[in-house]
Amino acid sequence: MAITAQDVNKLRQMTGAGMMDCKKALTEADGDFDKAIEILRKKGQKVSASRSDKEAKEGAVFVRTGDDNREAVLVALNCETDFVAKNEAFQKLGALIADTAFEHKPANREELLALKAGDLTISEHIVELVGKIGEKIEISEYVHMTGEKVIPYIHAGSKLGVLVALKGVNGKDVTDAGKDVGMQIAAMNPVAVDENSVDKSIIEKELEIARAQIIAEGKPANMVDKIAQGKLQKFFRESTLLHQAFVKDNSKTVAQYLESVSKGLTVAEFRRVSIG
Repeated sequence: MAITAQDVNKLRQMTGAGMMDCKKALTEADGDFDKAIEILRKKGQKVSASRSDKEAKEGAVFVRTGDDNREAVLVALNCETDFVAKNEAFQKLGALIADTAFEHKPANREELLALKAGDLTISEHIVELVGKIGEKIEISEYVHMTGEKVIPYIHAGSKLGVLVALKGVNGKDVTDAGKDVGMQIAAMNPVAVDENSVDKSIIEKELEIARAQIIAEGKPANMVDKIAQGKLQKFFRESTLLHQAFVKDNSKTVAQYLESVSKGLTVAEFRRVSIG
């Protein structure tokens, strides 16, 4: 059957695919729009497969929180170029994924990809957009966090996002404090909340480095472990969130800042996710 310009435009409006791709799909499908859409999706799958070895180091982070700020989700959606990251279709896809994640609270990224949003799964939505724009797109990070208060912080350009779960809130509005701490995490990239939550492998590595430095400096063997412990405490002060100097007031630690906002206020956990 003859494929008219109106048919091509209609399919383009339905899918967002290019004019020539729409015309070819309609011709192959003998004018059947459902079949043509399926052909375009298959094209997307082929494009996705052909770009699977490409690096997707651009993109944006998307956050959704509940009205009571007791839970939040953060999704990092990656692509190959900053141009695509700013594309309206890419931004809409990121928003759709974040909305779906917040509604269903999947346990991990794989479960998120399998969730339905309308007639398609999230994975199929991604493949469909890959087919339209010709770039690799992938979810690189997915975080679901709950707490007394979970405050998001998105750095300028949406390339970096932080979720902070606060405890000891005692009914107070701690939104500004949460954002301040989120900014601290974005800027200083702490390894953990405090020394008690630092991974043992990190502690062992820091001690190993410290001992090697001390021995190289020619310090007495019986002093090595004591000096190494001192260096470890310095590492905790510089690299764990609550012990770090507060970026907005270096006269206080983050722990002291939170205590000044509300007695007993502290951080239960945090996640920092960056693009690239």
